[in-house]
Amino acid sequence: MKKKILLSTLIIFSIVCTLNAATLLSPNKNLKLEFQLTPSGEPEYSFFYREKAVILPSKMGFELKNMPSFVNGFQIHKIDTLTFDQTWEPIWGEVRQIRNHYNEMLVCLEQKSTQRTMKIRFRLFDDGLGFRYEFDKQQNLSYFQIMEEFTQFALTADHKAFWIPGDYDTNEYYYTTTKLSEVDASKVDGSGIGTHGYFAKNAVQSPLMMKTDNGLYINIFEAALIDYPAMQLLIDQKKLVLTSSLVPSAVGVKAFMQTPQNTPWRTIIVSDKATDILASKMILNLNEPCKIKDTDFIKPQKFIGIWWAMHVPNKWSWNYAHEPNIKLKDTDWNALKPLPQHGAKTENVKRYVDFAAANGIPSVLVEGWNVGWEDWMGNWKEEVFDFVTPYPDFDVKEIHRYAASKGVKIIMHHETSASVTNYERRLDKAIEFMKENGYEAVKTGYVGRIIPRGEYHDGQWMVNHYIRVAEKMAENKIMLDAHEPVRPTGLHRTYPNWLACEAARGNEFNAWSAGNPPEHETILPFTRLMGGPMDYTPGIFEIKMSYYQPGNPCQVHTTLAKQLALYVTMYSPLQMAADLPENYEKRMDAFQFIKDVAVDWDDTKYIEAEPGDYITVARKAKNTDDWFVGAITDENARMAVIPFNFLDAKQWYVATIYSDAENADWKENPMAYKIQKFLVNSKSILKQKLAPGGGAAISLKKATKEEMKELKKL
Repeated sequence: MKKKILLSTLIIFSIVCTLNAATLLSPNKNLKLEFQLTPSGEPEYSFFYREKAVILPSKMGFELKNMPSFVNGFQIHKIDTLTFDQTWEPIWGEVRQIRNHYNEMLVCLEQKSTQRTMKIRFRLFDDGLGFRYEFDKQQNLSYFQIMEEFTQFALTADHKAFWIPGDYDTNEYYYTTTKLSEVDASKVDGSGIGTHGYFAKNAVQSPLMMKTDNGLYINIFEAALIDYPAMQLLIDQKKLVLTSSLVPSAVGVKAFMQTPQNTPWRTIIVSDKATDILASKMILNLNEPCKIKDTDFIKPQKFIGIWWAMHVPNKWSWNYAHEPNIKLKDTDWNALKPLPQHGAKTENVKRYVDFAAANGIPSVLVEGWNVGWEDWMGNWKEEVFDFVTPYPDFDVKEIHRYAASKGVKIIMHHETSASVTNYERRLDKAIEFMKENGYEAVKTGYVGRIIPRGEYHDGQWMVNHYIRVAEKMAENKIMLDAHEPVRPTGLHRTYPNWLACEAARGNEFNAWSAGNPPEHETILPFTRLMGGPMDYTPGIFEIKMSYYQPGNPCQVHTTLAKQLALYVTMYSPLQMAADLPENYEKRMDAFQFIKDVAVDWDDTKYIEAEPGDYITVARKAKNTDDWFVGAITDENARMAVIPFNFLDAKQWYVATIYSDAENADWKENPMAYKIQKFLVNSKSILKQKLAPGGGAAISLKKATKEEMKELKKL
C-alpha cells in the first residue's frame, strides 16, 4: 500500500471562552465559529466568513423516542481544543497530495436533569466548517432512538439555490434554480424515475448549493455517513432557516443508536470564488483514512459496455425472453424462446472485447447476462436474481477465456432490483462466482422499492448495507461501482475500492425521457460530486435518438465536444466510453481524446466556474507530464478563457483542441466538431468559443523537435 501520511502536526491551543460561549478561528483566520448556550441551555452556533455572517445563530439537538430530548437544559462541562496539520496521499484522486489542516473545538455538554452528556466536535478549515455530535458510553445513555435531528442553518437572506426535491429513495431529479423562498418540490417532474416521491413541498436534498446576492458561494452537506440516515433539509421559507430532516426507517424511527456512537459530520463550505468550492477537500478530510491494507488491486480505469444499446430505442434488451410471470427456482431457462434483441450474447460481448483490446480500454461491462430480467420491475418481488446463473446464450467460461486472451477484463453486473435481503443472502456465492471467472470489478444496482419492505434507499439500514458491500468487496479484492445508492459522502477515502457511484441523474435519461438540461453538468460538480466521483457515463457521439428510431424526439442535450470535455469536468477514476463501438468507429479522430485522457491525476486546477453556467478545469495525469483541459457551458454560447500558466515554464506543448464547430448547437447541430493543433507554453492564453450546450476538450503533451517545426504557435 502507498505511504499516505507525509506530514502530521498536532498542537493544543487556547481559544476565547466564557462560561457559556466560545469562539474558534480557522488556520488562516478568515472563518470564525461562535458557540454558545442560550439562557435555557440550548446549544447554538454561528458561522462567519471574513467577518460577515454566513450562518446566523442556529439551534442544535435531537428529539428522542420515549426519552427526554437533547434540545435544552445543557451546561458546558469543558472545552478541549487542538490544531491539526497533516499532508496525506490518496490511493487515487484529483491531486497527489491533500493537506488536512484545521482547528478543532470539542464542546462537552452535560444535561443535569438527566445526568447525560453530549459532545459537539467542531473542525474549522480554511474552506469551511464541519461538526458532528458524539455520544460517549455512559450510565444513563446506552440504547436510544432518534426521532429527529434539529440541526439548523439559519441563513442571512433569500439566497439563490440549486436544488432537487427531498426524497427518501432517489437523487435522479434534474436541478431547479430558484430563491429558497420559491422552492416547491411538488412542481418538479419526476417522470422517468423508477421510485420517487417528495415528502414535503419545502424539502430539498443535500448537498445544497447556494449563492448570495453579494457573490458568496455556500455549500451545505455532510461527510462520513456511517450507521445513520442521510440528511435532507426542510426550509422555513419565511424565516429562511434550514433544518435537518433524516430519512426514516420502516417503523418511523430515524436512527437506532448505541453508545459510543457519532453522527456524520454536518458541513458548510464557503468562499467568494466558485472554483474554491470545487477544489475543496474538506469532505474527504472529514472521513477516516483508508482501512484497506493492500490496495494494489485498485486500478482506476476506463471501460466500455453493453449498456447504452439497452437505453437507445430499437436496439437491445436486458431480458432474454418474454416471460412476464416467472419464478427463479423452477424456471427452465433453456426452454424459453429467446428474444432476438437480447444484448448479452456471447458474440456481442466478443465484439465489445475486440473494440476494447484494439483501443487500449481495460474492461467491458456486461448487463443482462444473468437470469431473471423478464420479471424484475414493479412487482416488489424478493427473489428475482441469483447472480450466478447465466442465460443460455451467455457462455461465461468462453467469454472469460476470450477476454483474457485479448488482455481485457469483464466487469460484473449485480442488479439487485432493490431486493437487498436477497442480495445479502446470495452475496458470498456471487463473489465466489466472480473470483472463479476473473471478475475484478462489479457494478451494483438498486432500482425499485427496497426489500426489507418499508425501508428507503437513503435510510440507516441501507446506508449500512452499502458499506457492508464495499467492505465485503474489499476483502475479496474487488472494485465497486454502486448505482442507485445513497449519495456518497467521501467514504472513498476509507474504502478506495469504492471507485464510483451513480446517485444522481445520469446520461441515460437523455435516451428516453425529457433528458438533462444543458446546465445539468455545470451544476453536478457543485452538488452531487462534492461527496465523491460519479459514474455519469459520458462519451455519447450519436446524439439524437432519431438515428435509431425516426421521429423520436429524445436526444442528448450537449454537443459531441462537450461529451469529450465531461471526461475532465466530471471527475471519476472509473470512466465509461458509453456509446456503441460502431458510433466511435465513424469518428475515431474524436475518439482519440477518450483513448488519451487520464482517469487518475497528480494535480487539478479549477480555472473558471459558475454553478449552472460554466466550468473550466485542467488536470495533470498521474505520473506523466501530460495535462488535459475540459470546458463546458450551459444552453448559452460563451467564450472560455484558458491561461496555460499551470504548464512547465521551460517547455512547449502540443495542444490538441477538440471543440465545437462554428455552426455547432446542442439542439440543432450537436455533432459538428473540429480538431486543431497548436504549440503553447505557460504564457499562452486560449480564448475558446463554446457553442450553446457545448464544450471543448484539450490534451497537452510536450512537443517534440519535429512538432516544433511543423505546428504554429497559438
